[in-house]
Order: sequence, then structure tokens, then C-alpha cells
Amino acid sequence: MSKEITSREADYSQWYNDLVLKSGLADYTPVRGCMVIKPYGFALWENMRDTLDRMFKETGHVNAYFPLLIPKSFLSKEAAHVEGFAKECAVVTHYRLMNDPNGGGVIVDPEAKLEEELIIRPTSETIIWHTYKDWIQSHRDLPLLINQWANVMRWEMRTRLFLRTSEFLWQEGHTAHATRQEAVEETERMLDIYAQFAEEFMAVPVIRGIKTASERFAGAEETYCIEAMMQDGKALQAGTSHFLGQNFAKAFDVKFANKENQMEYVWATSWGVSTRLVGALVMAHSDDEGLILPPRIAPFQVVIVPIYKGEEQKKLIDEKVNAIMKELKSYGIRVKYDDKDNARPGWKFAEYELKGVPVRMAIGARDLEQNVVELARRDTREKSTVSLDGISDHIRQLLEDVQQAMFDKAQKFRDEHITEVNSKEEFIRLLDEKGGFLSAHWDGSTETEDAIKEATKATIRCIPLNNKQEEGKCVWTGKPSSQRVLFARAY
Repeated sequence: MSKEITSREADYSQWYNDLVLKSGLADYTPVRGCMVIKPYGFALWENMRDTLDRMFKETGHVNAYFPLLIPKSFLSKEAAHVEGFAKECAVVTHYRLMNDPNGGGVIVDPEAKLEEELIIRPTSETIIWHTYKDWIQSHRDLPLLINQWANVMRWEMRTRLFLRTSEFLWQEGHTAHATRQEAVEETERMLDIYAQFAEEFMAVPVIRGIKTASERFAGAEETYCIEAMMQDGKALQAGTSHFLGQNFAKAFDVKFANKENQMEYVWATSWGVSTRLVGALVMAHSDDEGLILPPRIAPFQVVIVPIYKGEEQKKLIDEKVNAIMKELKSYGIRVKYDDKDNARPGWKFAEYELKGVPVRMAIGARDLEQNVVELARRDTREKSTVSLDGISDHIRQLLEDVQQAMFDKAQKFRDEHITEVNSKEEFIRLLDEKGGFLSAHWDGSTETEDAIKEATKATIRCIPLNNKQEEGKCVWTGKPSSQRVLFARAY
């Protein structure tokens, strides 16, 4: 199966596409820019979603759902917001179809034109803040901590499975607060949750930072982000958290009576991650043989493959495996027993290697006699023969070892690909030769930022939080600079 996957060295982009398709994560559709998330890919997303949902609820957030369709006039109320999304919006203009009287099939009924066009949500700030006007009257109604799991549509010209599709799944948090400080603290709290999820569950190290003015979310006063490094040396934005100030509250006239009974505009945040995280997971860890999935979010953490001849051997193996599975499940471990007789064990080994299952157990009749099994780690492809005594505890520890080893490997790669540069020539050369994050001085101007992007396709990924202040000269213009920022080519 791995022979059907293009190697990373030969063509990294094709390797990624091959892997997503061959491993059963997703497929193409007749709808331009949209994908089918297949059951295995959706199981991976479900584990991500359920973990994040639990983390959100532990910090006091609750889920709600808002309409898919947004009146066009709503987007006009916040100037920066409409400018930021205008070119990405899909628009509903009619509400009915009819049979073509000339026999051409189904056509749009020209008599069914909407009085006001509806926008398929690219994000939900406008419809949510229109609703919050009715929900928020007093300081007693604050803070309002709401999250939505939904799909959104952003019309994309160049698409790639999971990483950039016109329709994608995500969560979007929208919170309202009585003070600026509370809203900023919420923005930073959610960024920390995203970073914790990426590092502790996805085994992907991230850098926390702030976006430059030109890279901010449309309508935000500040955008915080986590940036990850992929194996080809390109960066990927893995999550964002936005301090919206009072912009949307003013646009939709959302006020509250404070403790002194004076009317004030509320303070707002929004934050989100999407199915793009599945793409990040693939690119950060996988190899030329297939996916490598971190145990904490893998659809199956362990797969058991029996090796037998005849029903008598199969019966003995089943009995032992059922006992092992019961114990593993009592630990909360997701385990699959593949005892189907329509494929040989070797084929199954290759299949689960392709799918990135963290640990594979092979057990045969001779193994039962010797009271051992063979375990194989997907991350290192190491095999070991271990005793059946205490096997569940051994597997539980092995899964933790795999999780940590995956993070350590990714962090080592990331750290080796952060390079300080001090000249324009060095900047251009290292972008091509090494890639990764380039830590360089920047004069703070949008003009310089745009010039670097035009010349090199590198962007400022973030200004790291708690960034060290140091005097220097802009790597591009030579003008004074007080801090380094991180540049990279990115997805």
C-alpha cells in the first residue's frame, strides 16, 4: 500500500494528498472546493472535537447553535468585517426551483427572488451579536460564554483537502464581557486551551503569538494565534483567538447596565479551530508508509490481529483476546479486534500501518503456548515480544510513551528550524535552503511586511508572546527595530 504513496522527498504536496485519500480520511466531491470526510477521518475529528468540547465546558462555556444563513445587511454593519470577508461569501438569491418549460431540467424560478440576499456564514459574529442584543441587558447577564460547533463556507480559489476547503467544520466561540480586562483574559485563556490541546493531544508543539495588524481577523482589535511547523518547513496557523473590543457591540448596539446602572457597550471575543487540524496532524507526524497518529486522539489506539490455522486455534485466541480487550476498555483504551477472515495478517499489518494506529498486537496459537504477544509501535516501527502477564498495563504505558515520543520528535524538528537571521541576503537564502521559522527584526511597517511577502512569499507568522525586546535593524530595510518576529512560508 505504501508504494501507492508518493514519497515526501519526491513531492511533499502529492505525498499529503495521497496519504489523505489512501488512508481513508477524506475524498473529493463533485462540488468545487468541498470534500467528503470519510468515517475514519470523521472519527479522528470527533475525538478532537470531543476533547476540545470538554475543555471548553470545564472553563464555563456552553454550546448553542445559530443560523447558517445571514442577512446581507448584517455584514454591512461592521466595516472591517465586511471588507475582510466580502470576496469569500457565497450568496443565496432565490428560494425556489422550477422545471424548465423548454425541457432543460431544473432552473431557478425567476419569480422567487429574495427581497434581501442571504449569506452562507463565513463566520457568525454578525448573526450572534444581533441575537446578543436581546440577551444582554444587565451586568448580571455577563459574562456570556457561548460556543458553536458548525460548518462555514468561505469561497476558495485554491483548495487542498482539510487544509483549505470552501466548506469546513469548526467551532467558534463568541463571548461577551463587562470589562476590557475580562475580554482580554478570555482571549488569552482560549489561546492557552488551544495550545494545550495541540501539544498534549495532537503532540504538535506550537508558538503562541500575536498577529500583525495586516494579518488580524476582520473586525478584531487583536488576534492571538498558535503557529505550528510542518515537516516541509512551512508554518501552519493552528488556531486563533480574537479580542474584538467593542466593535461588534457598537455595530449591533449591544449595551448593558453596569453596577452603577449606567449603560455601557459590552466587550467581546471570538475564537476558533477547524478541521484544518486534521491536515496539521497528517503533515506534522506522518511518514512515507502512512499516517502516524498520536494515541490520545487516534480513532483506534490498539488493533489486535490474530494469526491462526483452523477454528480450534481461533477459538482459543478469541477467548484470550476478549479478556484483554475487556481490561483495555476498562482503562478507556480504544481497541479493535480485526478477526475478519477475508484478508491475510500481512495485509492487515500494512493497512493499519497506513492508517496510523499507534500500537498493533499480533497474537497466534504459538504465542498463547509461550504466554507472549508481539507489539509493534507505529511511530518508530519497533517490534517487541512481551509477556501476556500484565499486558494491559504494558500497553497503557506504551501508549503514553508513543504520545510523548511523538511530541519530543516534533519539538526537536521545530526547534532545529527556528533560525535567527540578520541580513536580507541571509533571509532569502535560508528561506530556500532551510525553511522553518526565521527570527528577524522588522521595522513595524505594513509596507515592509507586504514587500517581504511579495518578494519571498514569506509572512510574519506572529510576534511571539512575551517577546524579548532587543534593539536591532530591520532585516529588509535596515530601519530601527525593537524586537524580532517570526517569518515563514505557510499553508
